[in-house]
Amino acid sequence: MTPQLSSVARTSIQRAGLSLIADKVVAGERLSMDEGVQLFHTPNLAAVGALANLVRERKHGDISWFNRNLHINATNVCEASCVFCSFARLEEGAPSAYTMSMEQAVGRIEALRDAFITEVHIVNGLHPGLPFSYYTDLLRAIKAARPDLHIKGFTAVEIHYYAHKYGMDYEGVIQALRQAGLDSMPGGGAEIFHERARKKLCPDKVDTQGWLEVHRTAHRLGMRTNCTMLFGSIERLEERVDHMVRLRELQDESLALQAQDPSRAAFQTFIPLKFHNENNRLARLSAPTGHDALRTIAVSRLMLDNIPHIKSYWVMLGQEIAQLSLSFGASDIDGTVREERIYHMAGAKTPQELTRSQLVTLIRAAGRIPVERDTLYNVVAEA
Repeated sequence: MTPQLSSVARTSIQRAGLSLIADKVVAGERLSMDEGVQLFHTPNLAAVGALANLVRERKHGDISWFNRNLHINATNVCEASCVFCSFARLEEGAPSAYTMSMEQAVGRIEALRDAFITEVHIVNGLHPGLPFSYYTDLLRAIKAARPDLHIKGFTAVEIHYYAHKYGMDYEGVIQALRQAGLDSMPGGGAEIFHERARKKLCPDKVDTQGWLEVHRTAHRLGMRTNCTMLFGSIERLEERVDHMVRLRELQDESLALQAQDPSRAAFQTFIPLKFHNENNRLARLSAPTGHDALRTIAVSRLMLDNIPHIKSYWVMLGQEIAQLSLSFGASDIDGTVREERIYHMAGAKTPQELTRSQLVTLIRAAGRIPVERDTLYNVVAEA
């Protein structure tokens, strides 16, 4: 049965002045940049959420996805000086700086040899002193220890950095990592695409066009990727919508090429990442509210009509907002995670991991149907 707006939701939407947008959403028509901005400025969050939930249920019904995954951040030594980052350290030997040996990294995998996990997620700092072989050796070592694991790793920021540092192009870097065991790419490092905000947030790492080109290249090579947006720091609401539109445009391009050649790939998930304000140079700013997080998730579901999933990353949102988000457009809450460092070094108070049963309970309590997936959204088990 096709989801419908309730009479209560229709009244709320009408009172919020969103009737024209609602007509387009019900008809499955694409929203414009101006309409996206209007959704951010409309005070009535419930009305925006009702529209996002309609789209979410049209795409996924009551299903809410999760997986069993492990995070490895092999090094936090990083040349970049992103003002929002609490994870990076500029050089080896600095307080809290670290770089894992192969034995330490693989030890994280070996410790879970008897545990059922399907994915390892790898994101690192931009370490100026490591050879490229460190990363390919890391991938090979993980695959040797657990050949069954899907490795999702290396942001577009890292790919760009390796290309310039080691005299390669994007395709060469991706293919080398792929041959060593990389299976897909995460969406980190997108931050905010608009030039005004990006220059202030992360002036010395890959620019917007470079980030998009890395993902365009990965899609051309048949590698699925995710995409993100950092929200709640210094960006304007209009810049959030601009960011979504640029992602939507690249997805249009990737899907059109995939229709001609099924071996190509595209984005599968968008993750809005909530800014955390502890232990970084933006500590003077207030962290975004739960209200803002839910609105951003809802607007992203409405604007990104061609990206299958919106993920609410419970590590940075908190379990309660992640749960609520399942009625505001999100269809995925990530996974067990296990020892996440990037957000916890920025002050996240969430647990280091959730068990499978905790994720199932969280989803069921939200009135949704929990379905365990692998990285590529193949069903592992219905809980």
